[in-house]
Amino acid sequence: MRPLDVRGRTTVITGAASGMGAEVARELSRRGARIALVDRNAEGLATVARSLAGSGHTTHVVDLSDDDAVAALGHEVQASHSHVQALVTCAGSSMLGDIDQLTMAEMRWLMDVNLWGTVNVTKALLPALRQEPAAHITHLVSIYGLAAPAGRIPYAMSKFAVRGFTEALRHELEGSTVSVGAVYPAGVKTGIILHGRYAAAIDPAVADRAAQAQAAMYHTDPSDAARRIVEATVRRRPRTMIGREARLVDVLARITPNHYWAPMRRPLRDAIDTTTPIDSAPR
Repeated sequence: MRPLDVRGRTTVITGAASGMGAEVARELSRRGARIALVDRNAEGLATVARSLAGSGHTTHVVDLSDDDAVAALGHEVQASHSHVQALVTCAGSSMLGDIDQLTMAEMRWLMDVNLWGTVNVTKALLPALRQEPAAHITHLVSIYGLAAPAGRIPYAMSKFAVRGFTEALRHELEGSTVSVGAVYPAGVKTGIILHGRYAAAIDPAVADRAAQAQAAMYHTDPSDAARRIVEATVRRRPRTMIGREARLVDVLARITPNHYWAPMRRPLRDAIDTTTPIDSAPR
């Protein structure tokens, strides 16, 4: 499979107003690509657009859970860009809480953002991608799409579902000009956990403690992760791990699919604790 030549061609990036989406946009623009930046945050999109090298970039303020808006996005991108060569889906959020704390509405919200937003924009951009002699779709999954920890039920559900969608779509498009890949990052220092949501039933101070504990485990620099994501896209790789933990968890889940949680439990103890009151937490 021949690599993509991104120079002068367009990559659509969701979640592009901050975090990994913004870093991937900057890395691709340095390589000469044109970027269609997609996010709900208009101000963030404008800031990222100003930071990009080159010209021909566009911004698109879209809620990916709005079917009509995403369908319009597909037409809008095609009208603005003659060669849509790649799609990188970075949009997503997190949700803290265990099954007794979470409501159905809270879990459905995260599935709408992480899963259906990914499916929605992929479906909308496929016609444009199919017009290119070579194109690639990269979906950001997560280490929690390889192994499902306690305390992260809606997030793990959404990421396992994105993994399934990605793999099924890759098989469905086999033999076409469009290839599909998944990236599994572990511990990228983007702040997603600190800016994510938590169940309304959780004491905000307890939620913050859990989020801080999770964030303390992240040590991959976003710019390093962005380079890996862009390289996976250019090389059209079907599966890419980012971070030592992702590789370890991938192996662990395959070797012992029924017992991988035992070695994961202790390192994640504080990050999944959304029930112990602050005054009762061990010092």
